[in-house]
Amino acid sequence: MKRKYILPLFLVFQIVFLKFLVYFPEFVEKWYSNGLYVYISKISRTLLGKIPFSVGDLIYTIAILYAIYWLIMNRKTGWKNISLNVLSCISVLYFAFHFLWAFNYYRVPLFEKMQISREYTDEDLLDFTKKLIVKTNQIQLKITNDKTKKVTNPYTQNQVFEMTQNGYNHLAKQHPFFGYSIPSQKKSLLSLPLTYMGFGGYLNPFTNEAQVNDKLPMYGFPNVVCHEMAHQIGFGSESECNFIGFLAGIKNDDLYFQYSAYANALRYCLGSIAAKDEKLFEQLKLKVHPGIIENYRESEAFWKQYDTFIDKAFHAFYDQYLKSNQQEDGIDSYSKFVDLLINYDKTKAAF
Repeated sequence: MKRKYILPLFLVFQIVFLKFLVYFPEFVEKWYSNGLYVYISKISRTLLGKIPFSVGDLIYTIAILYAIYWLIMNRKTGWKNISLNVLSCISVLYFAFHFLWAFNYYRVPLFEKMQISREYTDEDLLDFTKKLIVKTNQIQLKITNDKTKKVTNPYTQNQVFEMTQNGYNHLAKQHPFFGYSIPSQKKSLLSLPLTYMGFGGYLNPFTNEAQVNDKLPMYGFPNVVCHEMAHQIGFGSESECNFIGFLAGIKNDDLYFQYSAYANALRYCLGSIAAKDEKLFEQLKLKVHPGIIENYRESEAFWKQYDTFIDKAFHAFYDQYLKSNQQEDGIDSYSKFVDLLINYDKTKAAF
Protein backbone atom coordinates (compact mmCIF):
# COMPACT_ATOMS: atom_id res chain seq x y z
CA MET A 1 0.00 0.00 0.00
CA LYS A 2 1.30 3.44 -0.89
CA ARG A 3 2.12 5.56 2.15
CA LYS A 4 -0.06 8.44 0.94
CA TYR A 5 -3.17 6.32 1.55
CA ILE A 6 -2.33 5.34 5.14
CA LEU A 7 -3.52 8.47 6.95
CA PRO A 8 -6.76 8.85 4.91
CA LEU A 9 -7.57 5.21 5.71
CA PHE A 10 -6.72 5.86 9.35
CA LEU A 11 -9.37 8.62 9.29
CA VAL A 12 -11.96 6.07 8.16
CA PHE A 13 -10.84 3.73 10.96
CA GLN A 14 -11.25 6.52 13.53
CA ILE A 15 -14.78 7.30 12.40
CA VAL A 16 -15.77 3.63 12.61
CA PHE A 17 -14.07 3.27 16.00
CA LEU A 18 -16.11 6.17 17.42
CA LYS A 19 -19.33 4.53 16.22
CA PHE A 20 -18.47 1.60 18.50
CA LEU A 21 -17.10 3.72 21.36
CA VAL A 22 -20.54 5.24 21.98
CA TYR A 23 -21.61 1.91 23.50
CA PHE A 24 -18.85 1.95 26.14
CA PRO A 25 -19.32 5.14 28.22
CA GLU A 26 -18.14 3.46 31.43
CA PHE A 27 -14.86 2.53 29.76
CA VAL A 28 -14.36 6.12 28.58
CA GLU A 29 -15.34 7.48 31.99
CA LYS A 30 -12.84 5.30 33.87
CA TRP A 31 -9.84 5.12 31.56
CA TYR A 32 -9.99 8.41 29.69
CA SER A 33 -12.07 11.10 31.47
CA ASN A 34 -10.91 10.10 34.96
CA GLY A 35 -7.61 8.66 33.81
CA LEU A 36 -5.52 9.75 30.84
CA TYR A 37 -7.33 13.05 30.29
CA VAL A 38 -6.61 14.22 33.83
CA TYR A 39 -2.88 14.14 33.09
CA ILE A 40 -3.19 15.54 29.56
CA SER A 41 -5.23 18.54 30.72
CA LYS A 42 -3.00 19.33 33.67
CA ILE A 43 0.15 19.16 31.54
CA SER A 44 -1.41 21.45 28.92
CA ARG A 45 -2.56 24.01 31.46
CA THR A 46 0.73 23.89 33.35
CA LEU A 47 2.70 24.60 30.17
CA LEU A 48 0.40 27.27 28.74
CA GLY A 49 -1.70 28.61 31.61
CA LYS A 50 0.68 31.38 32.69
CA ILE A 51 1.32 32.65 29.16
CA PRO A 52 -0.67 35.94 29.08
CA PHE A 53 -2.06 35.54 25.57
CA SER A 54 -4.00 32.82 23.81
CA VAL A 55 -1.54 30.33 22.34
CA GLY A 56 -4.38 28.35 20.77
CA ASP A 57 -5.75 31.37 18.90
CA LEU A 58 -2.27 32.14 17.60
CA ILE A 59 -1.86 28.55 16.40
CA TYR A 60 -5.25 28.65 14.67
CA THR A 61 -4.39 31.91 12.91
CA ILE A 62 -1.02 30.63 11.69
CA ALA A 63 -2.56 27.32 10.61
CA ILE A 64 -5.30 29.02 8.58
CA LEU A 65 -2.84 31.34 6.86
CA TYR A 66 -0.50 28.44 6.11
CA ALA A 67 -3.38 26.33 4.74
CA ILE A 68 -4.30 29.14 2.33
CA TYR A 69 -0.65 29.53 1.32
CA TRP A 70 -0.25 25.76 0.84
CA LEU A 71 -3.36 25.51 -1.36
CA ILE A 72 -2.15 28.36 -3.55
CA MET A 73 1.35 26.87 -3.90
CA ASN A 74 0.04 23.36 -4.64
CA ARG A 75 -2.94 24.22 -6.81
CA LYS A 76 -1.27 22.73 -9.89
CA THR A 77 -0.33 19.36 -8.38
CA GLY A 78 -3.69 17.80 -9.19
CA TRP A 79 -6.87 17.38 -7.17
CA LYS A 80 -6.10 13.78 -6.25
CA ASN A 81 -2.82 14.67 -4.53
CA ILE A 82 -4.35 17.75 -2.90
CA SER A 83 -7.31 15.71 -1.61
CA LEU A 84 -5.06 12.99 -0.19
CA ASN A 85 -2.87 15.55 1.55
CA VAL A 86 -5.88 17.36 2.98
CA LEU A 87 -7.40 14.08 4.22
CA SER A 88 -4.06 13.14 5.78
CA CYS A 89 -3.97 16.43 7.64
CA ILE A 90 -7.58 16.03 8.77
CA SER A 91 -6.79 12.50 9.96
CA VAL A 92 -3.95 13.72 12.19
CA LEU A 93 -6.00 16.62 13.56
CA TYR A 94 -9.01 14.36 14.14
CA PHE A 95 -6.85 11.99 16.17
CA ALA A 96 -5.30 14.83 18.19
CA PHE A 97 -8.73 16.40 18.77
CA HIS A 98 -10.10 13.23 20.34
CA PHE A 99 -6.94 12.14 22.14
CA LEU A 100 -6.39 15.55 23.76
CA TRP A 101 -10.01 16.26 24.73
CA ALA A 102 -12.97 15.08 22.62
CA PHE A 103 -13.21 11.49 23.89
CA ASN A 104 -15.03 13.22 26.76
CA TYR A 105 -18.07 13.39 24.49
CA TYR A 106 -18.42 9.65 25.01
CA ARG A 107 -18.24 9.53 28.81
CA VAL A 108 -21.11 8.66 31.17
CA PRO A 109 -23.82 11.38 31.01
CA LEU A 110 -24.07 13.63 34.03
CA PHE A 111 -27.68 12.53 34.57
CA GLU A 112 -26.42 9.04 35.31
CA LYS A 113 -23.25 10.11 37.11
CA MET A 114 -25.20 12.26 39.58
CA GLN A 115 -28.33 10.08 39.58
CA ILE A 116 -30.56 12.92 38.41
CA SER A 117 -33.86 12.30 36.65
CA ARG A 118 -34.20 13.38 33.01
CA GLU A 119 -37.89 14.27 33.06
CA TYR A 120 -39.80 17.21 34.51
CA THR A 121 -43.35 18.50 34.27
CA ASP A 122 -44.60 21.95 33.29
CA GLU A 123 -45.47 22.45 36.96
CA ASP A 124 -41.87 21.62 37.94
CA LEU A 125 -40.60 24.19 35.44
CA LEU A 126 -43.01 26.84 36.73
CA ASP A 127 -42.13 26.23 40.39
CA PHE A 128 -38.39 26.34 39.70
CA THR A 129 -38.72 29.51 37.60
CA LYS A 130 -40.63 31.26 40.37
CA LYS A 131 -37.90 30.25 42.80
CA LEU A 132 -35.26 31.60 40.41
CA ILE A 133 -37.10 34.90 40.04
CA VAL A 134 -37.13 35.41 43.81
CA LYS A 135 -33.43 34.57 44.16
CA THR A 136 -32.29 36.65 41.18
CA ASN A 137 -34.37 39.61 42.37
CA GLN A 138 -32.80 39.36 45.83
CA ILE A 139 -29.25 39.45 44.51
CA GLN A 140 -29.97 42.22 41.99
CA LEU A 141 -31.39 44.34 44.81
CA LYS A 142 -28.45 43.57 47.12
CA ILE A 143 -26.02 44.78 44.47
CA THR A 144 -27.84 47.87 43.20
CA ASN A 145 -30.21 48.85 46.04
CA ASP A 146 -32.63 49.77 43.25
CA LYS A 147 -35.00 47.36 41.46
CA THR A 148 -34.78 49.40 38.27
CA LYS A 149 -30.98 49.53 37.90
CA LYS A 150 -29.12 46.98 35.81
CA VAL A 151 -26.15 45.23 37.38
CA THR A 152 -22.79 46.60 36.28
CA ASN A 153 -19.89 44.28 37.09
CA PRO A 154 -17.06 46.36 38.65
CA TYR A 155 -14.27 43.83 38.02
CA THR A 156 -11.78 43.63 35.19
CA GLN A 157 -11.85 40.52 33.05
CA ASN A 158 -8.53 39.36 34.51
CA GLN A 159 -9.98 39.74 38.01
CA VAL A 160 -12.95 37.61 36.97
CA PHE A 161 -10.55 34.89 35.75
CA GLU A 162 -8.86 34.84 39.16
CA MET A 163 -12.13 34.87 41.12
CA THR A 164 -13.71 31.91 39.33
CA GLN A 165 -11.52 29.49 41.30
CA ASN A 166 -13.44 30.34 44.47
CA GLY A 167 -16.69 28.91 43.13
CA TYR A 168 -15.09 25.74 41.82
CA ASN A 169 -13.32 25.19 45.14
CA HIS A 170 -16.63 25.34 47.01
CA LEU A 171 -18.35 23.15 44.40
CA ALA A 172 -15.63 20.49 44.62
CA LYS A 173 -16.25 20.12 48.36
CA GLN A 174 -19.76 18.92 47.53
CA HIS A 175 -18.93 17.14 44.25
CA PRO A 176 -15.20 16.24 44.02
CA PHE A 177 -15.45 15.34 40.31
CA PHE A 178 -15.98 19.06 39.57
CA GLY A 179 -12.60 19.96 41.06
CA TYR A 180 -10.55 22.44 39.02
CA SER A 181 -6.85 23.23 39.30
CA ILE A 182 -4.09 24.94 37.29
CA PRO A 183 -6.02 27.85 35.73
CA SER A 184 -5.73 28.62 32.02
CA GLN A 185 -8.37 31.18 31.08
CA LYS A 186 -7.62 33.63 28.29
CA LYS A 187 -9.24 36.54 26.52
CA SER A 188 -9.53 35.33 22.96
CA LEU A 189 -7.37 37.06 20.36
CA LEU A 190 -10.21 36.24 17.97
CA SER A 191 -12.95 37.92 20.01
CA LEU A 192 -14.26 40.00 17.10
CA PRO A 193 -14.66 36.97 14.78
CA LEU A 194 -16.18 35.05 17.69
CA THR A 195 -18.72 37.83 18.18
CA TYR A 196 -19.72 37.81 14.52
CA MET A 197 -20.04 34.02 14.76
CA GLY A 198 -22.31 34.44 17.80
CA PHE A 199 -20.12 32.74 20.41
CA GLY A 200 -19.26 33.88 23.92
CA GLY A 201 -16.26 31.60 24.19
CA TYR A 202 -14.86 28.18 23.45
CA LEU A 203 -12.41 25.60 24.73
CA ASN A 204 -9.36 25.04 22.56
CA PRO A 205 -9.13 21.23 22.61
CA PHE A 206 -5.50 21.23 21.49
CA THR A 207 -4.14 23.60 24.16
CA ASN A 208 -6.83 23.23 26.87
CA GLU A 209 -7.16 27.02 27.15
CA ALA A 210 -10.57 28.43 28.07
CA GLN A 211 -11.06 31.14 25.46
CA VAL A 212 -13.53 33.89 26.38
CA ASN A 213 -14.89 36.62 24.12
CA ASP A 214 -13.63 39.86 25.69
CA LYS A 215 -16.34 41.95 24.04
CA LEU A 216 -19.19 40.42 26.06
CA PRO A 217 -21.32 42.51 28.43
CA MET A 218 -19.61 42.19 31.78
CA TYR A 219 -22.64 41.16 33.82
CA GLY A 220 -22.63 37.80 32.02
CA PHE A 221 -18.87 37.42 31.70
CA PRO A 222 -18.37 35.33 34.90
CA ASN A 223 -20.96 32.80 33.78
CA VAL A 224 -19.24 32.29 30.42
CA VAL A 225 -15.86 31.77 32.14
CA CYS A 226 -17.38 29.18 34.50
CA HIS A 227 -18.93 27.39 31.50
CA GLU A 228 -15.66 27.15 29.59
CA MET A 229 -13.84 25.92 32.71
CA ALA A 230 -16.34 23.06 32.88
CA HIS A 231 -15.17 21.99 29.43
CA GLN A 232 -11.59 22.07 30.72
CA ILE A 233 -12.30 19.56 33.48
CA GLY A 234 -13.55 17.09 30.92
CA PHE A 235 -17.20 17.69 30.12
CA GLY A 236 -18.12 17.92 26.45
CA SER A 237 -21.89 18.38 26.61
CA GLU A 238 -22.96 22.03 26.37
CA SER A 239 -25.97 21.43 28.62
CA GLU A 240 -23.75 19.82 31.25
CA CYS A 241 -21.27 22.70 31.10
CA ASN A 242 -24.11 25.21 31.47
CA PHE A 243 -25.21 23.26 34.53
CA ILE A 244 -21.72 23.01 36.05
CA GLY A 245 -21.04 26.66 35.25
CA PHE A 246 -24.26 27.61 37.04
CA LEU A 247 -23.29 25.64 40.15
CA ALA A 248 -19.78 27.14 40.17
CA GLY A 249 -21.31 30.61 39.85
CA ILE A 250 -23.82 30.32 42.69
CA LYS A 251 -21.23 28.65 44.94
CA ASN A 252 -18.92 31.64 44.50
CA ASP A 253 -18.71 33.98 47.49
CA ASP A 254 -19.02 37.00 45.21
CA LEU A 255 -22.50 38.42 44.52
CA TYR A 256 -21.66 39.40 40.93
CA PHE A 257 -20.78 35.80 40.12
CA GLN A 258 -23.99 34.61 41.73
CA TYR A 259 -26.03 37.15 39.79
CA SER A 260 -24.41 36.17 36.49
CA ALA A 261 -25.32 32.52 37.08
CA TYR A 262 -28.86 33.10 38.33
CA ALA A 263 -29.69 35.65 35.63
CA ASN A 264 -28.50 33.28 32.91
CA ALA A 265 -30.48 30.34 34.30
CA LEU A 266 -33.59 32.50 34.69
CA ARG A 267 -33.34 33.64 31.07
CA TYR A 268 -33.29 30.01 29.89
CA CYS A 269 -36.22 29.03 32.13
CA LEU A 270 -38.30 31.99 31.02
CA GLY A 271 -37.45 31.10 27.43
CA SER A 272 -38.67 27.55 27.99
CA ILE A 273 -41.95 28.83 29.42
CA ALA A 274 -42.39 31.38 26.61
CA ALA A 275 -42.08 28.57 24.06
CA LYS A 276 -45.00 26.76 25.72
CA ASP A 277 -47.22 29.51 27.11
CA GLU A 278 -46.70 33.13 26.03
CA LYS A 279 -49.37 34.44 28.40
CA LEU A 280 -47.77 32.77 31.42
CA PHE A 281 -44.39 34.11 30.33
CA GLU A 282 -45.73 37.68 30.30
CA GLN A 283 -47.19 37.20 33.79
CA LEU A 284 -43.88 35.92 35.16
CA LYS A 285 -41.92 38.65 33.43
CA LEU A 286 -43.83 41.24 35.48
CA LYS A 287 -42.37 39.68 38.65
CA VAL A 288 -38.77 40.10 37.45
CA HIS A 289 -37.06 43.30 38.58
CA PRO A 290 -36.76 45.87 35.77
CA GLY A 291 -32.99 46.03 36.38
CA ILE A 292 -32.65 42.36 35.42
CA ILE A 293 -34.70 42.97 32.26
CA GLU A 294 -32.33 45.84 31.46
CA ASN A 295 -29.38 43.43 31.65
CA TYR A 296 -31.17 41.10 29.23
CA ARG A 297 -31.79 44.02 26.87
CA GLU A 298 -28.13 44.99 27.15
CA SER A 299 -27.16 41.50 26.02
CA GLU A 300 -29.71 41.47 23.20
CA ALA A 301 -28.52 44.87 21.95
CA PHE A 302 -24.92 43.67 22.00
CA TRP A 303 -25.59 40.59 19.86
CA LYS A 304 -27.99 42.43 17.55
CA GLN A 305 -25.27 44.81 16.34
CA TYR A 306 -23.25 41.81 15.13
CA ASP A 307 -26.23 39.92 13.71
CA THR A 308 -25.31 38.96 10.14
CA PHE A 309 -25.46 35.91 7.89
CA ILE A 310 -22.10 34.89 9.40
CA ASP A 311 -23.48 33.91 12.81
CA LYS A 312 -26.37 32.05 11.20
CA ALA A 313 -23.97 30.08 9.01
CA PHE A 314 -21.67 29.22 11.90
CA HIS A 315 -24.58 28.28 14.15
CA ALA A 316 -25.83 25.92 11.45
CA PHE A 317 -22.34 24.42 11.22
CA TYR A 318 -22.01 24.17 15.00
CA ASP A 319 -25.45 22.61 15.23
CA GLN A 320 -24.25 19.77 12.99
CA TYR A 321 -20.96 19.55 14.88
CA LEU A 322 -22.79 19.02 18.17
CA LYS A 323 -25.14 16.46 16.67
CA SER A 324 -22.16 14.49 15.38
CA ASN A 325 -20.64 14.53 18.88
CA GLN A 326 -23.29 12.87 21.01
CA GLN A 327 -25.52 15.94 21.42
CA GLU A 328 -28.59 15.05 19.41
CA ASP A 329 -30.34 18.35 20.12
CA GLY A 330 -27.55 20.27 18.44
CA ILE A 331 -27.42 23.98 19.24
CA ASP A 332 -30.59 23.56 21.34
CA SER A 333 -28.60 21.39 23.77
CA TYR A 334 -27.47 24.60 25.53
CA SER A 335 -31.02 25.04 26.85
CA LYS A 336 -31.30 21.40 27.93
CA PHE A 337 -29.46 22.21 31.13
CA VAL A 338 -32.85 23.35 32.46
CA ASP A 339 -33.60 19.61 32.79
CA LEU A 340 -30.54 19.16 34.96
CA LEU A 341 -31.25 22.27 37.04
CA ILE A 342 -34.83 21.39 37.87
CA ASN A 343 -34.17 17.76 38.75
CA TYR A 344 -30.98 18.55 40.67
CA ASP A 345 -32.89 21.12 42.70
CA LYS A 346 -35.67 18.62 43.44
CA THR A 347 -33.22 16.12 44.93
CA LYS A 348 -30.26 18.20 46.15
CA ALA A 349 -31.75 21.70 46.68
CA ALA A 350 -29.45 23.75 44.42
CA PHE A 351 -30.10 26.96 46.37
